[in-house]
Amino acid sequence: MTEPSPDKFDVLVIGGGITGCGVARDAAMRGLSVCLVERDDFASGTSGRSSRLIHGGIRYLEHGQLHLVYESIRERQALLRIAPHLVKPLAFTWPIYRGARVGKLKLSAGLLLYELMAGGRSLKHSTLDAAQTLEREPRLEREGLTGGAVYYDACTDDARLAIANAVAARQLGASLMSHTRVTEIIRQRGGDKAVGVLTRSQHSGEMREIHARVIVNATGVWANAFNGDERLQRARGSKGAHVGVPRERVGNRDAVTLISNVDGRVMFCLPAGPQAIIGTTDTWTDESPETVQASSADVDYLLRSANAYFPEAQLTSDDVISAWAGIRPLASAGSSNPSAVSREHSIATDRSGVINVTGGKLTTYRSMATEIVDRVQDALGQPKKVAATDSVELPGADRPEKIARLQNDDSSLSPPLAEGLPYTGAHLVYGVQKELAQTLSDLLIRRVHLAFETRDHGKSVAPRAADIVAPLLGWNDVTKSARVRDFEEDIARMFAIGSR
Repeated sequence: MTEPSPDKFDVLVIGGGITGCGVARDAAMRGLSVCLVERDDFASGTSGRSSRLIHGGIRYLEHGQLHLVYESIRERQALLRIAPHLVKPLAFTWPIYRGARVGKLKLSAGLLLYELMAGGRSLKHSTLDAAQTLEREPRLEREGLTGGAVYYDACTDDARLAIANAVAARQLGASLMSHTRVTEIIRQRGGDKAVGVLTRSQHSGEMREIHARVIVNATGVWANAFNGDERLQRARGSKGAHVGVPRERVGNRDAVTLISNVDGRVMFCLPAGPQAIIGTTDTWTDESPETVQASSADVDYLLRSANAYFPEAQLTSDDVISAWAGIRPLASAGSSNPSAVSREHSIATDRSGVINVTGGKLTTYRSMATEIVDRVQDALGQPKKVAATDSVELPGADRPEKIARLQNDDSSLSPPLAEGLPYTGAHLVYGVQKELAQTLSDLLIRRVHLAFETRDHGKSVAPRAADIVAPLLGWNDVTKSARVRDFEEDIARMFAIGSR
């Protein structure tokens, strides 16, 4: 995506995940001229492959990370306020079994602390006896069940949360360039200071120089490629794999918090329309973010963990509708256990003046962005302005009405794209017109979740989808065929179960 731009921007953001999109919105709200460059689609990396939770991080209490829990709870409340169309309260049932690592007393104390840290801004938890726990989740394992608890966090559409931030930035005048690769950092002649980037369009091959007074490296697990300063903390990758299975097989009514019978990790079984999402793993990896996949070992671990809690399901790999993985960019640490590594972020300026961000989590992206843009204004020599990113609503709340209007105007956009799913041609048109989509992967993986929710990952839908959006994107028959092939390659790469 190439847009008009000034000769030099105040700030250039590399990376269109949740952090980069949040930075672009915050900076634009402060009146800075902004350019955001993303090599693929917005949220096409880790930001679109998460557990889709906006949560206070109750499991971080075990590691004593109270500051992170407090920040996460505060940010959860802010996101419920500014994006009620994307962030929804979600009830979690936590069953307790005889001999469990987290017993009833420990869990009750933790949940009480959780609520105290929320300052009365969240729904109250309740403790349950065994019968009450089974009343909420009747398909749970009964043997050894001593009780449970219900507490509340939130869920989101992770990709569209990032995209909403990008759309908001654009509405405020930011220039956005997706499917555009940064090939080189441009240095000041005779010095080391970074003054811009050289980019190449992934579609046309067009090369372009973009200059900026300050550059932010928000590329997540790609950060090390742009950070040549050995003094700075390096990003290390932790793989988080998930599987989606038919929810009717599992039978969970709400979200269920599990402690894996394999390794004792806290994980979740989450409601997602017709699916139950089981996740996540947490293992160090050196896999490429572009090709990372859920492995057969990941899938086995997730299914074994879920089967221990839902024995009637007897889930096998044949039940898996989709399996996917993302890589968390954690601040480097010597721990052999990535689950013990803090999800707090690190912001540092390298010797060339590039501001690098490492670590962090989906829930706290907004506060991270505020801190990063504060650093940008320091570099610009400007007094810090306050952007009301915690009170101004994100765009997109009127999406259902606009999609309905598209269907009323053109009845051919009304039929469902896939049986049993709510997505129509109007969703695709809206994705192109309002949500910055340029490819079939942008549309079928991230603007709607059809690729996650069908066993062929949208392959059978792709030709029809291409026909629907071709007039909007200027595709001829040759281009349509090429875009369908690109989509097939993307889903094969993203959803195949790997051997690693």
